[in-house]
Amino acid sequence: MSKLWTSAIALSVIATAAEFNLESFVKHTLVRNPQVKVEKVDLIAKEALPGRADWNVYMFMIKLDYKGKKQEVPETVFVNAKEQLAAMSLIDLRTGQDLKEVIKPKLPQSFYDKKHLIAGNSDAPHKVVVFSDPQCPFCIDFVPGLIKDVKAHPDKVALYYYHMPLLRLHPVSETLTRVMEHLQSQGKTDEALKIYGLKIDPRTKDEKKILAELKKQLGIDVKPSEIANPEYRKAVQADMKKAMSMMVRGTPTVYFDGKYDPSRDAYKKVLK
Repeated sequence: MSKLWTSAIALSVIATAAEFNLESFVKHTLVRNPQVKVEKVDLIAKEALPGRADWNVYMFMIKLDYKGKKQEVPETVFVNAKEQLAAMSLIDLRTGQDLKEVIKPKLPQSFYDKKHLIAGNSDAPHKVVVFSDPQCPFCIDFVPGLIKDVKAHPDKVALYYYHMPLLRLHPVSETLTRVMEHLQSQGKTDEALKIYGLKIDPRTKDEKKILAELKKQLGIDVKPSEIANPEYRKAVQADMKKAMSMMVRGTPTVYFDGKYDPSRDAYKKVLK
């Protein structure tokens, strides 16, 4: 969350109502900055916490207006209405994990869009969805191997790819994702995925320099005019919005058969 919203939103809270009302909680307890207007609260999912009596987790999207600037913020809150408690973070003392990082909504069928299919067959019995940034070091280590595995077993697994450039860390990915969209629109998905092999300072913003490196290192010859199509930027933004709706906060994030897979290797079990 940006510094702006960190200053605007409480980090931990106690609810006082016996029956939890999410919208009231967000408007009157969570958002403390009077300059921030809560326009809408959309519940994405509500789930009981396994093995934790009386606790539920709410995953939701807050639509905010701050001095005319619109922003959508995904959030999670853990609620024990019986005890009149709510918390923005819940740590499992046995594992040290924040449950906020491991509990995510189930993936809707709409994510299995053929436009996002990059490997395997769409009618394969198992589905993998990955949210990725081509300059994220963890993605560079993981995604090429995932693609290779799926390509070796196309009748078992279908792989769907969604852009999630982490622009604060890797500004270079703003240009790279548009290049990938351009290449995919021409049916050159394999060429687009070569971009994972690009070695460049992730803070680079100079588009001409980025394209020159793509040509020099990978033989990908793309002109600035070819990636200027506003539809490419819209497509990347749409992917990022879908990632937010799944409470995706980092990359690579992997779903296997509709469920968040923090291990990222559940798919390997069906390849044997």
